[in-house]
Amino acid sequence: MKKTLITTLLIFTTILLVYPNASRSMDLHNWTDNEKAVLRSLWIESLPPLPDDPSNRYSGDPKAASFGKKLFFDNRLSGNLKVSCATCHPANMNFADNLPLAHGMGTMTRRTMPLIGTAYYTWLFWDGRKDSLWAQALGPIESPVEHGFTRTQAASIILKYYRPDYEAVFGPLPVLIKKDLPPSAKPSMNEPAALKAWISLPVEKRDAVTRIYANMGKAIAAFVRTIVPDKARFDDYVEAVMKDDPSGMMKALTNEEVRGLRLFIGKAGCTNCHIGPLFTNGEFHNIGVPQPSSLPPDNGRSDAIAMVLADEFNCMSVYSDAERADCAELRFIDTATYKYIGAFKTPTLRNVAVRPPYMHAGQIPTLRKVLEFYRDLKPGQRSADLEHGDLNDLELQQIEAFLRTLNSPLKFVQ
Repeated sequence: MKKTLITTLLIFTTILLVYPNASRSMDLHNWTDNEKAVLRSLWIESLPPLPDDPSNRYSGDPKAASFGKKLFFDNRLSGNLKVSCATCHPANMNFADNLPLAHGMGTMTRRTMPLIGTAYYTWLFWDGRKDSLWAQALGPIESPVEHGFTRTQAASIILKYYRPDYEAVFGPLPVLIKKDLPPSAKPSMNEPAALKAWISLPVEKRDAVTRIYANMGKAIAAFVRTIVPDKARFDDYVEAVMKDDPSGMMKALTNEEVRGLRLFIGKAGCTNCHIGPLFTNGEFHNIGVPQPSSLPPDNGRSDAIAMVLADEFNCMSVYSDAERADCAELRFIDTATYKYIGAFKTPTLRNVAVRPPYMHAGQIPTLRKVLEFYRDLKPGQRSADLEHGDLNDLELQQIEAFLRTLNSPLKFVQ
């Protein structure tokens, strides 16, 4: 016992002689109980199992996910046969592109949002105009600037190419013949010819087409919900903290990265909005980022509240599988639109370093510029949520170093 103690003291003395800053490095890795609780809350292992979506009874069905994956990558679901969901959400780029503004059939007015962990979100898109993954999947298909398609065309694709896949999940397809599927038909108030073709169809045919269309969204959602982040170096660090393993801590992160982490959960106030294992509160904030002069004004969440309430595919719609009681978020949505003018959803910070540019319209090109933007906001330009302390350039560098430790591969879970 005495020999072991002497050996340990000799090793420790040697470390201090060779690495005179080792004791200070160890202090850097000492966390209070409150800090450990915050770290645990951000840890990937604290992410709960994939939640069920009561509005989509097929959300956890592997056959639906397999079918949805095929639809996700199918360019035939577009007006020019070149656009799929994967156009803006390429798998080899963390399911998000690198453009300031998303581009499908045309150029959109907002940046592509990442699909990492979207199964855990209540509201979808930058403005939250959809309340489920399946409803979100349907919007771009009929958008003239995204897929440039119609639901009658989509139903035709299912009937021609996907009958076995569809019927294995949703049961027999309805009987629809060519005259029931005019290619230009969709219920778009902004496209009179398409609307006229749509309302000329018998009600029962419209419902049959829309049921096929809604089920396409549910299949795509069953696939997209499986996309989640894997462990990053940050998570290895937290695991070492939980095990009280100094060697593991120093192996996982550099001193600069740990200093950035301390700033992130402390002085910089980043966890006012970036909380939980996905580093987002899923809420909407006006952070004062200017709208590009080349784009029309964008009210963000303020305009989207009415849109989600009126959406034909929302949680309380006839195409939803949910009971009214399951739709609490929609039933009790905050309708005080004035509070949300210019507010956009807080994105996840998982893999944030590998998906520039940033903000809802790609206004900021680099991660460093984002940090500088937050720091340099004048007191009158920011809310209490954006009070980031008096940060210097070195501290911004340390926070950026920490954010890069959130990079990880993606994985698919059921």
